[in-house]
Amino acid sequence: MRFEWDEAKNRRNLAKHKIGLETAKLVFEDSHALSFQDLIVDGEERWQTFGMIGGLVVMVAHTFWEEGGEEVIRLMSARKASSRERKTYEAHKKPG
Repeated sequence: MRFEWDEAKNRRNLAKHKIGLETAKLVFEDSHALSFQDLIVDGEERWQTFGMIGGLVVMVAHTFWEEGGEEVIRLMSARKASSRERKTYEAHKKPG
């Protein structure tokens, strides 16, 4: 799995949400991460993935594709999850 992002977007995201995209990629290490398809823009699927980073539930907007047998994830933005999003994540995390 490989991650990429636009560095200008990374700086804007860090200034606005206090979460850099380098940190945001850690969401994908959460074994309880929860992903939803959000939009399709110009034929490209946009996804939201929710996961825990350092005790904080974070939402990461991204797209992905396969290139040369490797999954590539392009991060677009990241922010602290809303209260409703945190509840959905926590409900998903609970067994049975």
